[in-house]
Amino acid sequence: MCETGDAADNTNQAPVDSTDRAPVDEEARFSELLEDSAEDLYEHAPCGYLSTLLDGRIAKANATLLDWLGYERDDLVGRMAFSDLLTVGGRLYHETHFAPLLRMQGEISGVALELKTADGSRLPVMVTSSVKTGSDGQPLLIRTTLFDARDRRAYETELLRARQEADRERDRLKLLNTTLQKTLLPPALVNVPGLDVAAHYHIASADEVGGDFYDLFPLAAGSWGLFLGDVCGKGAAAAAVTSLARYTLRAAAVYNPDPAAVLSNLNTVLNHEYNGTDPRFCTVVFGLLTPDPERGGFRITLAGGGHPPALLMRADGTADYLPTPGGQLIGALPDAHISTTTVRLAPGDTLLLYTDGLTEAHTTAAGGDDRYGDNALLDLGRALAPTTASDTIGAVRDLLHTFGTGVDDDTALLSIHVPRPISEEQQ
Repeated sequence: MCETGDAADNTNQAPVDSTDRAPVDEEARFSELLEDSAEDLYEHAPCGYLSTLLDGRIAKANATLLDWLGYERDDLVGRMAFSDLLTVGGRLYHETHFAPLLRMQGEISGVALELKTADGSRLPVMVTSSVKTGSDGQPLLIRTTLFDARDRRAYETELLRARQEADRERDRLKLLNTTLQKTLLPPALVNVPGLDVAAHYHIASADEVGGDFYDLFPLAAGSWGLFLGDVCGKGAAAAAVTSLARYTLRAAAVYNPDPAAVLSNLNTVLNHEYNGTDPRFCTVVFGLLTPDPERGGFRITLAGGGHPPALLMRADGTADYLPTPGGQLIGALPDAHISTTTVRLAPGDTLLLYTDGLTEAHTTAAGGDDRYGDNALLDLGRALAPTTASDTIGAVRDLLHTFGTGVDDDTALLSIHVPRPISEEQQ
């Protein structure tokens, strides 16, 4: 019984001793853990720590930085300066920018530098430094934190490579668009006896193919056909319609040069080809030029399909539009109404055909409702008259350049001028 009692007493006593010692052991372990954690946090932090004297000599470096660089602690501490770890370019930047700013500001952060490792390779880092001062306010040392920027550098390199590839792709696309745009315009306008001709195509954006087009070509019996138009939309789809419209107009004019018949044929073709879920249409003006041997100059019959009116600048200094009212978009309806007008171009007269990229251009780059408009163009025509085809195109081209990015749509220009006889020009 006594042995059992002793055993019981011993059993009861053990937990008491354990409970009494537990708070002491936990406190000791917690204190030890704090001390170990502080030291470990410095030595094995996910970033490099460096302390340097004011003259740049390394006074302390953590294990993380030593591992990155491949140096032993004794190789750096007291033996090397921070600038000795930098590449040639980094050392120059440190001496001319980093160190002077640090002295003036007391802190500098987020500076990209490259360190030289023990094996000669380069380590990109992001550096933050601050000056530690004493109780008297005098600087004691410099503390520097370094972040491994290899992943960031790799990301930036990949980003740069992707951007360069995108730039090359964009250049290829621009070249393709430019080449395609050239195929949609005549390489050179034909020479019409007794007539001066000039044209210009203003590209609003090199990234997209526009839908504007023009041409001037000979027909039978000493007559000539001309047209200028604007397909809705941009890009490859618009280019396909532009090509179809241009060659259809030429072929239809050879078959029947009557301007209304030419546009009617084009309307039939477009309405037939694009009558599904993606309708395509355009505005067009077609003209038939014939010489006027009795009075000199030319007679021109214009047929308009929803296109802005031509601007006629007379030899007497007046100017006005030649409207073709009621003309409807070509390709939008099965039987589009086509309006015609006939006028004589006397010696000294100049006719300008244009697309709405001109009149709808913004007069300021900011955009808004500041459209150039029909009235402004008419005022320009009256200021130019009497003029020539080349002078007219030159004036409008310069005008478009003044708008800058305010021109958000391509603009095609075609101008014809009947020169005065040489005897009249001399007078």
